[in-house]
Amino acid sequence: MNESSGIRSVQRVDARHRYEILVDGRRAGLAAYRDRGAQRVFFHTEVDEAFAGQGLGAELVQAALADVRESGKRIVPVCPYVAKFLKRHEEFADITDPATPDVLSWLEDELR
Repeated sequence: MNESSGIRSVQRVDARHRYEILVDGRRAGLAAYRDRGAQRVFFHTEVDEAFAGQGLGAELVQAALADVRESGKRIVPVCPYVAKFLKRHEEFADITDPATPDVLSWLEDELR
C-alpha cells in the first residue's frame, strides 16, 4: 500500500446492513447485505469514483467475507462483484451458498 492511498479500515455497520471501507476516516465504499438466518446475503458493492483503481473493492470484500467466517455465518453472493471475487478466492468456498431463486425472492421482499 503506498502512502498516498491513506489509512484504510473496514467496519461492519449493522444498523445500515453494510460493511464500509474508510480511507483517512472518509467512507470510500460499501458492501450491502441482509441476514437470512445463518446466511449473509451480499447484494450490492460500490466504491466511490474518487477512490477507483486503488483495489478498495477487493480489500472491502476480503475483510467482509473474513468477518462473515468469524461470525459463523455463510456467504450468499447475489452481488456480481462478490460472486466474481469468490471465484478468484477459493478459501471462502466452504462457507459459500448459491444465490438460489428462493434467496432472490426473499431478498426482493426484504428490500421492498
